[in-house]
Parts: sequence; C-alpha cells; structure tokens
Amino acid sequence: MNPPLSVINPCLNICRMDLAGKYCQGCGRTPVEIGRWAQMTDAERAEVMASLPARQSWHSRAPAPTP
Repeated sequence: MNPPLSVINPCLNICRMDLAGKYCQGCGRTPVEIGRWAQMTDAERAEVMASLPARQSWHSRAPAPTP
C-alpha cells in the first residue's frame, strides 16, 4: 500500500486535454504526470505543482477554438 500523499492532487475532475494533447485543461498536468501521480515522490509532486501556475497562465491566454 502506498503512503498517504503529502502533496495534494491538483485534479479538478475536469479531465480534458488541450487541443495539442499536452496538458489537462483542468489541472495543467501532462498525461504522464497524471498517470504517475500516485507513484511520484513528494519532491516530484512538488516539482509538478510548482510548474502548474505557469502552464495554467499560458493556457488561459491561448485563443479559444472557433466552432
């Protein structure tokens, strides 16, 4: 059994990838980061968490797709 996570999971249950398939539109993580989250060390999770504000800031500036 894995120990409890010290770094809170950033998942918002939105779970949609951006158009490029690079980042989740909800939490900002990559598919690999999402899949590995439970196996990551606290240091790895903290590193991912530190990168999320820049990813989400970039994502919020991206133009919306036209229908």
